[in-house]
Amino acid sequence: MTDRWRIKSVEQSIADTDEPDTRLRKDLTWRDLTVFGVSVVIGAGIFTITASTAGDLTGPAISVSFVIAAITCGLAALCYAEFASTVPVAGSAYTFSYATFGEFTAWIIGWDLILEFAVAGAVVAKGWSSYLGTVFGFSGGTVDLGPVTLDWGALLIIGVICLLLARGTKLSSNVSAVITAVKVAVVLLVVMVGAFYVKAANYSPYLPPAESGGETGSGLDQSVFSLLTGAEGSTYGWYGLLAGASIVFFAFIGFDIVATTAEETKDPQRDVPRGILYSLGIVTLLYVAVTVVLSGMVSYADLKTGPDGQANLASAFSANGVDWAATVISVGALAGLTTVVMVLLLGQIRVLFAMARDGLLPRQLAKTGPHGTPVRITVLVGVVVALAASVFPIDRLEEMVNVGTLFAFVLVSAGVIVLRRTRPDLHRGFRAPWVPVLPILSILACVWLMVNLTGLTWIRFAVWMVVGVAVYLAYGRRKSVLAGRDAMEAAP
Repeated sequence: MTDRWRIKSVEQSIADTDEPDTRLRKDLTWRDLTVFGVSVVIGAGIFTITASTAGDLTGPAISVSFVIAAITCGLAALCYAEFASTVPVAGSAYTFSYATFGEFTAWIIGWDLILEFAVAGAVVAKGWSSYLGTVFGFSGGTVDLGPVTLDWGALLIIGVICLLLARGTKLSSNVSAVITAVKVAVVLLVVMVGAFYVKAANYSPYLPPAESGGETGSGLDQSVFSLLTGAEGSTYGWYGLLAGASIVFFAFIGFDIVATTAEETKDPQRDVPRGILYSLGIVTLLYVAVTVVLSGMVSYADLKTGPDGQANLASAFSANGVDWAATVISVGALAGLTTVVMVLLLGQIRVLFAMARDGLLPRQLAKTGPHGTPVRITVLVGVVVALAASVFPIDRLEEMVNVGTLFAFVLVSAGVIVLRRTRPDLHRGFRAPWVPVLPILSILACVWLMVNLTGLTWIRFAVWMVVGVAVYLAYGRRKSVLAGRDAMEAAP
């Protein structure tokens, strides 16, 4: 059997979870999963990219961009829920692809997820460091060392989070629950207080006329869709609205991480679908409410990226003289981004754990410690992400996370159709409705958002995929545990 079609059965995937040296502890309930979902999704979107996207791309129509992104996520979430209830194994889209499309595709999506979670974790850690300076009244958590600028704030948060994750997923969930309660309260405060400062004039024009050129809308920095259709740019207008949906999609990234914890859930067939769908529903309502209030509080023209950097949610309150609210928002953002970093790193660690257990990465990394967590991978992830966040300038790489996530959504959605046909006998704790129509709609919606990302993002993504293929051919293909089993079975 070729590498591409070397499929790992669902039964084998589940059996591998009982290996003594790589066994994860089953501590989580649907409430824990919902907390993880809400804690990772609320933070990056509301506190760091909502205002800047409205100012640079969409204008007041940003709420529509969020709805488009939410619908896309909702379609994919139903597919994730079915897969996670059928194959309750760590690894999320990587594991699902292994059971449907084969080892090579699984490696590609695993390599893709490594990029997604690592870049997202580093970007959000930088955001956390910036808010640390806002809360405590200094220029930010950085220090100039001459050759490089060290972001010690990002280094600090990643180090603390990795210590928590090494101590156990349940402990991480309990800490996350407390911090999530704080930031949800802050989001509700934004909506309630901000509503008193809404001015109808700020909603006009709701969809500003398109502008050509500019830093965000020309050449390879404009969306692939606008490049293909001959548009001059993707700033404001319908192109801006669609490009904005592809950007704010970053705000929803995280609900899929719930699926990576399926192996650590007490009743995954029931609880994982609940955690995925409940968390997505909660954050969608909060996001739309915040964007409507934000757009009404201040003109989109005042939210454009300027020489002093990007505007954020607190900027809208400061512009209305509500300085105390701006301070509270900064505190909430600091708390919120803490849990975002936590769950992103958790997802990164679990995907690498699944790949290492399958032998596509060194199996020694998958060994679990006394707390039932893969300590070696946790340390490795902590070091790599901390280095990326604290030393390298990665502020323009958010779109890399989006294209990687959308690619994973496409494969998971297609996988639901394939597994329904190839393994109709499997028990499914949750069944997505209207298959194959719903997964097809999910694929089309994801592809639509992908072509509204910039050409430069696609080039970077292609380079990363080429590197991934080289690593697989040099190591994973030869060291695969499944390949070894197939060879033993074929031996006389």
